[in-house]
Amino acid sequence: MSVLDGQTAFVLGASAGIAQASARLLAIDGATLYLLGRSMKRLEATRDRIHEAAPDAEIVLQKGDPEDEDTVKAAAQSAHDVNGRLNIVIGTVASGGTGPLVEQDLETFTNFVMGNLRSNFLALRYSAPLMTDGGSIVFISSTSAKIPMEGLGHYSAGKAALEMFIRVAASELGPRGIRVNAVRPGLTEAATTQGYIHLEELTSSFLERVPLGRLGVSDDIAPGVRYLAGPESGWMTGQSFAIDGGNEVRGAPRGPMFTV
Repeated sequence: MSVLDGQTAFVLGASAGIAQASARLLAIDGATLYLLGRSMKRLEATRDRIHEAAPDAEIVLQKGDPEDEDTVKAAAQSAHDVNGRLNIVIGTVASGGTGPLVEQDLETFTNFVMGNLRSNFLALRYSAPLMTDGGSIVFISSTSAKIPMEGLGHYSAGKAALEMFIRVAASELGPRGIRVNAVRPGLTEAATTQGYIHLEELTSSFLERVPLGRLGVSDDIAPGVRYLAGPESGWMTGQSFAIDGGNEVRGAPRGPMFTV
């Protein structure tokens, strides 16, 4: 019997990246998956990859916008109804972008900040009431919540707000046996970083601040998500920990790295 047998995991933004890699580990350990994402084609690719590692995994796919309230509310209920329980929620939706704060208009700034909060709030708001046996909610933060990086002010503000949201939620939901935590990845090769991660000068400068000397990949982050989702972290809540190759030890380079 696998450690997550009988548990249902609701994963938002499950089409690629950290969400896909995390869902794969949950399935390997026996969880039933309910995957919500904007592209059915990409969800099907995620399912196929998971089935390569866990052929017997029960996986339900739902196409929809994980930032739309009605969609998330219905998806959370559907995830619960698969097996009559909801145990794990993984929120991974974020928005990226770069630019100095003084060059952004209010709409742009607000959209970027809320892009890192909206889906996560909806996931918690509509999943937590269904988690009647307790459970674990895991979000994806960023080292940008802790390290000031010029050009990422909107992103950093959103992720810092997410971390306080997590702490308050952990306090409110703890008496019900629901834990709320996050992982804090460093610069990782993902869809939200493709706009600048290819720039050799930026990457080289950034890697000087990473003791382990390389960018992260989704498979570096997923084990942390899996740990927070499972019983191994059963006495841990309200926390966010870095998986960043040591970047938080050295901090960010000085200067406008992310203004491209």
